[in-house]
Amino acid sequence: MSIKSYKLLPLSLALIPLLHACSTTLEAQPETGLSFDTVTRDITYLASDELKGRGNFSEEINLAADYIAKRFEQIGLKPLSTEPGYLQGFSLFEMTPESLTVSIDGKSVDARNLAMASTTKAFSWNDVDAISLHKVSANDDMREVVSKANQQGGEHLILIDAAHKDWFARYQAYFALGLRKNTDTETGAIVLVLTEELTASTIDVSGQVKVEKRELANVVAVLPGKSRPDEVVLYSAHYDHLGQMGDGQDVIYNGADDDASGTTAVINLAQHFAKQGNNERTLMFAAFTAEEIGGFGSQHFSKQLSPDDIVAMINIEMIGKPSKFGAGTMWMTGAERSDLQQHLNAKLEASGGEIYTDPYPEQQLFYRSDNATLAGFGVPAHSFSSTQLDKDQHYHKVTDDLASLNLDSMYRVIQKLAVATEDLNNGKVTPSRIEPLAPRSNGLIY
Repeated sequence: MSIKSYKLLPLSLALIPLLHACSTTLEAQPETGLSFDTVTRDITYLASDELKGRGNFSEEINLAADYIAKRFEQIGLKPLSTEPGYLQGFSLFEMTPESLTVSIDGKSVDARNLAMASTTKAFSWNDVDAISLHKVSANDDMREVVSKANQQGGEHLILIDAAHKDWFARYQAYFALGLRKNTDTETGAIVLVLTEELTASTIDVSGQVKVEKRELANVVAVLPGKSRPDEVVLYSAHYDHLGQMGDGQDVIYNGADDDASGTTAVINLAQHFAKQGNNERTLMFAAFTAEEIGGFGSQHFSKQLSPDDIVAMINIEMIGKPSKFGAGTMWMTGAERSDLQQHLNAKLEASGGEIYTDPYPEQQLFYRSDNATLAGFGVPAHSFSSTQLDKDQHYHKVTDDLASLNLDSMYRVIQKLAVATEDLNNGKVTPSRIEPLAPRSNGLIY
C-alpha cells in the first residue's frame, strides 16, 4: 500500500451544530501542537461515510491507514527502523468451510445437523479407530467436550444428543463464519453431528475448507528520545471498525467513538509532543488494525520489538463522549495492576484534573482491548476511556457516528493526556511493571 497525499478535509457547515464547539478558553496555545480544529478535521475524516466504517480487509481501511501514515509524515515522525515506511504489514489466514458430508453406519446425515471447524484444508475419515470419537449424551456437558477437543487438536468426530440442539445451533452458526489464524498450519478438525443415535461402527466423513491469505497493516511511527532513546512510551488506539453490514439505508458502522476518537487522539498527541520536542524517552505511536476481529494487530506488533523496552502503554479506547465523572474526564482500566495512575494524577493535580479508576470492573475491560497483549508481557499497559457502558446506546451500532460525539469533551481529554504523560515522556517517572498475565488457553483449532 502506498502513502497517498491527503488534504485535511474542510468542516462542512452542516456539521457545525453537531460538533459541540469548544470555547476559546479550552483552545491550547499554537506552540503546543494541539488544536481543536485539527482534532475535528481528523475525526471527521476517519469517521466519514467515505471510509465506510473502516472494515478489515476493505479498500477503505487502506485509505484510513494511508491518511494516518500521511499525518505521521507531516508531523515529522520516523517509521520503525524495521519497516520501509509507516505501514507494518502482516498476514492473516481466513479458513471458511466449503463442504462437509457425513455418513454413519451407511446413513447420510442431513447438512442441517452438521457443523465443522477445521484448519485442515481437506480431510477424509473412513476408519473410526483412526480419529477421536466422542459421544455427548443428554446429561453430558457439550461445551466441555468440544472445548477439550479444541485444546487437543487433531481429528474429532463428536456425536451430540438432540437435547443439546440449542447449543449445537450456536456452534453451527459460529463455525460457519470461519476461522482466522496468523498461520495456515493444519492443526486439526472438529465435526459436530446432531443425532438421535450416539453409536458409530462405520463412518464416511469428508470436508473441505477454503483458505485465503489476507493482508493487513498497523500504522506505526516514532519520535526518538533525546537522552533515553532505548526506553519507549507507547501511545496506541485501533483504527479498524465493523465496516458495512446488513440491508437498509444506513449500513455503515462508522465507529466514530470506537475508535476513530482514540486514533485521532494518538495522531494529535504525536503532533503535540513533536512540537514540544523535549521528550527524553522515545515515543511510539501505533494505530492497530484487526482489534475488532481478535486483536491480531497488537499481537503482531508485540512480536516485532522487545516488550521489556516499553516503559508504559497508553491505549486510548472510546473517548468521544463525556464519562460518568463529567465532560472532559476519563478513566483507566487495570489501575490496581501498576502505579501508572498515581504518576499521571500527580502531574494533573496542579490543574485540578484526575484520571479515574475504571467504574465498570465487572466488564473486565482491562482484557478487552489492545493493551492486554502488551500487559501479558508485564508492560504497564492500560486503556483510557470515557464511555458510559451502562448508558451508551451507540456501541457497535450504525449510530456511532460524528453526530453522537461531544468533541468539546473529547478535546479536553486529549489535553489532559498530554499534560498527564509529560513526566512519563521526560523520564522523570517510571511506572511499576505489571505481573505478566497468565497466557490464555487458546485452542489449537478455533
